[in-house]
Amino acid sequence: MTTQHWIAGYRAPLVNPAEVIKLAEPRAFDDETVRQVVRVAGSGSRLRVLLTNRYGSEELAIGTARIAVRKTGGEIVPETEQQVLFEGATSVRIPAGGDVVSDPIEFAVTAGTELALSLYLPEPALPAFAQFPVETSWISTGDRTGDAAPSDAEEVAARYLLTGIDVAVDAGAPVLVAFGDSWFEGFGSTHGANRRSVDVLDARLATGWAVNQGIGGNRLLTDEIGEHGLARFERDVLSVPGVAAVWTNFGINDLILAGTATAEALIAGFTELAARVHAAGLPVYANTIGPFGGAIYPGLGVAEGIPVRRAVNEWLRATDVFDAVFDVAAAVENPADRDFIRPDLDSGDGMHLNDAGARAMAETVDLTVLPAVFR
Repeated sequence: MTTQHWIAGYRAPLVNPAEVIKLAEPRAFDDETVRQVVRVAGSGSRLRVLLTNRYGSEELAIGTARIAVRKTGGEIVPETEQQVLFEGATSVRIPAGGDVVSDPIEFAVTAGTELALSLYLPEPALPAFAQFPVETSWISTGDRTGDAAPSDAEEVAARYLLTGIDVAVDAGAPVLVAFGDSWFEGFGSTHGANRRSVDVLDARLATGWAVNQGIGGNRLLTDEIGEHGLARFERDVLSVPGVAAVWTNFGINDLILAGTATAEALIAGFTELAARVHAAGLPVYANTIGPFGGAIYPGLGVAEGIPVRRAVNEWLRATDVFDAVFDVAAAVENPADRDFIRPDLDSGDGMHLNDAGARAMAETVDLTVLPAVFR
């Protein structure tokens, strides 16, 4: 008899709606259904859904949940729809500060399958959310989880409650966890097109797959936006089932968001992160810090951060604390001014990459240095 393993097929790190620093406004729910799209990175014969109330101060009620193959937009393929159960029940109350995992669902998927998860929230709730998932969710009044297509729905570019989907496999599959900020989450790439740097790298892997634990605005050393990288490392990296390697991208937000970290502090943070990954018996790969000199947003410490970026990148290019360092900065910098993104790779805001830039970023990853299980 074959023993199946649960492996992370999809991940979606969320932030606390009560944070002071916000890139997007959180949303309250009451007697509403949210339908959100999930693209699983790997194949499996069964699914389980992970939901959270980790930042809530009160219980969060899920009245019902359904999952189906997405047809287009918010429309599903009706014959694929299944009820999501929690210990045999169609509803569940997630305790304040808690998480819940659904019962296994007999639902075979292949890599790239797009699913639509519909959650009915019957009571007032202000859930954890992803501010820039580069994907659409649909919100409707009442329990609309069984609708084939949303009607009179509010379309929002955010994600709520959902932290992941696991897939059941007969043999362990290796997962590369992309752990970092918006350059992983994908801000600047084409909305709904799955052209993030992590998507591109995932397509390059011969075996296994990559899951995305990037949070736009996230910092390695300081909370907001999201828990800082060293604080969420255990949950968002080591607790990911199947993790076999870690790819990190941090630094920009530590340098320009609400103050500028020193080079010494950032180097110490990178060194601690590498040591913690290695202590878990895993390899870890880092990116150099990309350019942000053309950032158009007010209030950022661009001038203060630029010399620190240069110093930290010089250290990254020479250090051996990581198993390898990929020079993303060199790949996307403007040769005429290396503190700026190359114009053809710039999303238009001076600090995020477009689709071509995301591809260039992913292509800096030398597949030959990854564990053999990915090649």
